[in-house]
Amino acid sequence: MSEALRAPDGAAAYASRALFVLTILTGSFLLFLVQPMVARMALPRLGGAPAVWNSAMLVYQALLLGGYAYAHGLGRLRPRVQGMVHLGVLLAAALWLPIGLTASQLPADAQPALWAPWLLLGSIGPLFFAVSAQAPLVQRWFSVASGGRDPYALYAASNLGSFAGLIAYPLMVEPLMAVRTQSLFWSGGYVLLAALVVACVATLPRGSEPAATAATPSARPSPRTIGWWIALALVPSGLMLATSTYITTDIVAMPLLWVLPLGLYLLSFTVAFADRRGPADFITRIAPITILLFGGVMMGGYQEGPWFTLGIALALLFIASVALHTALYRCRPSPDRLTGFYLAMAAGGALGGVFAGLVAPVVFDWTYEYPLLILAAGALAPQTFLTAGIRNLWWGRRRPIALAIVVALLAVLLIVGAVDGAETQRRGVFFLAIAAIGLASVGMRPAYVAVLATSLMLFGGYRSLALSTEPGARTRSYFGVYTIRSGPRLRELDHGTTVHGIQLAGTVARERTPTTYYAPGSGVGQAMQALPALYGTHARVGVVGLGTGTLACYARPGQSWRFYEIDPAVIRIARDTGQFTYLSRCLPHPEIVLGDARVSLARAEPASLDLLVLDAFSSDAVPMHLMTREAFAAYARVVGARGLLLVHISNRFLDLEPVVAAAAQEGGWAATLLDYKPSTLDTTASHSLWIALSRDPEVLARLTHSSRDWRAPQTRPGIAAWTDDYSTILPLLKRP
Repeated sequence: MSEALRAPDGAAAYASRALFVLTILTGSFLLFLVQPMVARMALPRLGGAPAVWNSAMLVYQALLLGGYAYAHGLGRLRPRVQGMVHLGVLLAAALWLPIGLTASQLPADAQPALWAPWLLLGSIGPLFFAVSAQAPLVQRWFSVASGGRDPYALYAASNLGSFAGLIAYPLMVEPLMAVRTQSLFWSGGYVLLAALVVACVATLPRGSEPAATAATPSARPSPRTIGWWIALALVPSGLMLATSTYITTDIVAMPLLWVLPLGLYLLSFTVAFADRRGPADFITRIAPITILLFGGVMMGGYQEGPWFTLGIALALLFIASVALHTALYRCRPSPDRLTGFYLAMAAGGALGGVFAGLVAPVVFDWTYEYPLLILAAGALAPQTFLTAGIRNLWWGRRRPIALAIVVALLAVLLIVGAVDGAETQRRGVFFLAIAAIGLASVGMRPAYVAVLATSLMLFGGYRSLALSTEPGARTRSYFGVYTIRSGPRLRELDHGTTVHGIQLAGTVARERTPTTYYAPGSGVGQAMQALPALYGTHARVGVVGLGTGTLACYARPGQSWRFYEIDPAVIRIARDTGQFTYLSRCLPHPEIVLGDARVSLARAEPASLDLLVLDAFSSDAVPMHLMTREAFAAYARVVGARGLLLVHISNRFLDLEPVVAAAAQEGGWAATLLDYKPSTLDTTASHSLWIALSRDPEVLARLTHSSRDWRAPQTRPGIAAWTDDYSTILPLLKRP
């Protein structure tokens, strides 16, 4: 073997490995840093609709697939030629630096969710494509440069870098840097990555690959093997997104919570592909038990302990992901097939994202993808019998008998659960029975899958299916799951775990009564009642966020009302189904503008509203682009010099008062706050916080003259107004 083809040894080998690891870490860090960064940049232009970001995720996954396919195609070239080609791609992509959005503006009649892919492709497509390809390429080059050493451990480093980039953005980059500075920071990282790739290419041989890696090519994987790789990658990817949707819909609707499932998903690769196999093998061994027991807990939906349930959901995701990614590691091909292996994994990850992020919201009316993917994880996870006695139970002639006993026991549980609902006194008994049968079935996959399916049905499946079969009880869109609960005295609309409206029933007078956050004593209730005195009989009212249409019952003859609503499902519930009658009783023919409120308000005529109500929060998630200095400037343009703006800031997790107060100061608004706490005897009103703003102090004085409960909103040192260039929610988080 020539000198150029010899593997380095000693200090040189350590330095070479360190170089490749650093290159992998840098590229993966940049890749997962750019996704939330560009999403943040695009907020003012595209709005914050979840459908927009679903479209954006499709763009990222398509570019990742393209990058992996490109890396796979380069494998036919000599290593040094691969390096030269990739350096050319990196150089060409650098023409898009510094990173940012293109100057293209959203057409007036365009749908942001459909236009977003074109904006993102034109803004970061080449850069994302070039960086996404470096992980499989650098691993392949490491195997060549090291004389055939196993490169798969570098995949653990790759996902560690991805995790670091993901966590760094909300915790460090966004709080410390304006968007322009973030762009320059990322661009500097790209230049560093290119320099590291140059150093890696310099270590590659000029001729063909070393004999250790090229002399005896491995057998081409069969279609069945490739399908197995795709399936093992699909389920954890889909489960990660499904977990994010489920916990923010049914458990805790807390901002930034999406970071945790994605972070644990990335860390699972680090554990599964690490050199030290002990942790991965141990987690894989206990995974079937964990999936069985934790899956039942999650489907039970214990709302009385949301943080405990959240911990169980995250543990379930991490353990299932480690088990399936360990199965991937165990069936990995030799290094000469590495890029094809990663291409199949990328395809599986993309398919999982498409299923959980795009198909499920259209096909299902609840988060059914979550239990389905839990079941799939249990079916695919590696299994071994827990004891020799259990193995003997399923051995030989005993197997049909054991299987028949399990099926009979599960049938009894399902029948009793269907009658009883498995929601009352028998829940503990069911859990113990499922645990016992499941532990005895681990290792016999058909029996185990049957036990897991029974568990999911007993602890939540029956309840969910019952709601789905009840006409009009539940609706799902890209914005969440809406559940309508009807009783003899009231109807309630829930968005996940948050009440979005309650209407009293029984008489016309009760149906016309504003409730919850909009009761007559609330800030918005007082403002609505003051409209005739402030603006006469022809007041012009705009409301951002339709909900059940509760505020419509403050409308008076002669007034002009306009609602801004982003979700067509909400419009259908409030106006078309007849389940809520606020609109039909109080404002039968309202003007409703569909779309992101900030984008829609930017097209409205100046001074076209006297009162604008901002009540657009989705559960407790904060649409940052509606709370920035530039957004308040848009509101000021629409409401005019004497206009009144009401901002709803009730939130379980964030203290929004100081950021709105800062925006008021910087925008020249006079502001006052009402912390409305209804009497304990009034069960139809809710505690709410509203801030009223106007650029004419006399308007606020006339609004508040009859109540002493209004006070000036408080600013906080170190908290400035959010802008399109800078915002962070970390200083606003409330203590548990």
